Amino acid sequence: MSAGTEPSAVQKVSEKMIQWADLIFAFEKRHKERLQERFGDALKHKHIVVLDIADDYTYMDEELVNMIQLSVEPYLNN
Repeated sequence: MSAGTEPSAVQKVSEKMIQWADLIFAFEKRHKERLQERFGDALKHKHIVVLDIADDYTYMDEELVNMIQLSVEPYLNN
């Protein structure tokens, strides 16, 4: 599931999404901080991984998709 933290995001992160997630990935540290500010209580027992991927790609950019796949793979195989 994918959602954004920006007010302009087409699909915005919701508390329901946070509750559903076993693991949460954020592109940048600022995204993690926004999640913590907005959903602090819901995140108490959640792990957020910052991928250190700049949030300046267009949706489904091939380079971005490849970087995401490489970055999340170690977490999904455990």
